[in-house]
Amino acid sequence: MNCSPLRLRLDAAALAANWTLLAGLSGRAACGAAVKANGYGLGARGVAARLAAAGCRDFFVATWAEARELADLGVAVSVLHGVRAEDMADRPPNARPVLASAEQVRRWREAGGGGCDVMVDTGMNRLGVAPEQVSAGLLDGLEIDTLLSHLVSADEEVPLNARQRDRFAAMAGRTSARRMSLANSAGIALGPDYHFDLTRPGIALYGGRYRSGHAGIRQVVTPEAQILQRRRVAAGETIGYNATYTAPREMEVAILNLGYADGYLRCFSNRGCGRAGEAALPVVGRVSMDLTALCVDAAPSLGEGDWVAIDYDLPETAALSGLSQYELLTGLGARFDRIWE
Repeated sequence: MNCSPLRLRLDAAALAANWTLLAGLSGRAACGAAVKANGYGLGARGVAARLAAAGCRDFFVATWAEARELADLGVAVSVLHGVRAEDMADRPPNARPVLASAEQVRRWREAGGGGCDVMVDTGMNRLGVAPEQVSAGLLDGLEIDTLLSHLVSADEEVPLNARQRDRFAAMAGRTSARRMSLANSAGIALGPDYHFDLTRPGIALYGGRYRSGHAGIRQVVTPEAQILQRRRVAAGETIGYNATYTAPREMEVAILNLGYADGYLRCFSNRGCGRAGEAALPVVGRVSMDLTALCVDAAPSLGEGDWVAIDYDLPETAALSGLSQYELLTGLGARFDRIWE
């Protein structure tokens, strides 16, 4: 079997340490893990198995297809998008729907019910039943494990955070739910009033940092790409599509097997950076679909077939690229081998 010329170096110890830090910040609340979007691009099965070994017991995905990927791991999974008619015939026994509308509640009741979670909308105006529907008895008689809501702007200091917290707190005792859950990664850092019974971090598990409380979060993923060709470019010559970079002197350039089809987008053109040991290797020219050029004057020994690491600290790379930390992770393509270390 051929190995890909692209790989993600995944730090299992950093992943576990991040969850442990977030569990500690969660205080008395249990700490779960969002592993939707294929574990935020890292590989959901690998992430879930390692977090379960670290002590995590609650996992969140978006769809039933994602839940089926984890069916043989023996972990509890909540499906955030609820349950469609198409989902009713093939549901893994370890998964619960997070019911988010009156129609989903009706569908679940008609199918015989059973354990479920429920999303209540406290201000996102995305998924969730209204508090008024709860007061009117919509959820009466359901076997609810966890009542959830979702913060709109937990990464910002805005009054809406407290309003949502108070609206959610007012739901206590109004349903059969044995637990309540509000805080995502940034919400955990807002403090104990936001923790309730269960927190559900996502981005911070994978190295994302949005608040000062995330200062100890460690980088988990480092993309690496193989050099396809090393070449000398004369002074005055241009590199890549549309001639966006002109060599200011004779220079050494390495062409990587990496491009925007892999999630390394055009915003990194003439801005991104690779690494060979301590040597910084700036991107020169436009990132194309499958290829990226680096100036490798600082690494004279690099040649065809050698590997280069790509700078990918999430907050720093988000600031450089204009992409969110979420996009940086979930956009990493299928051509990367995921290698846990």
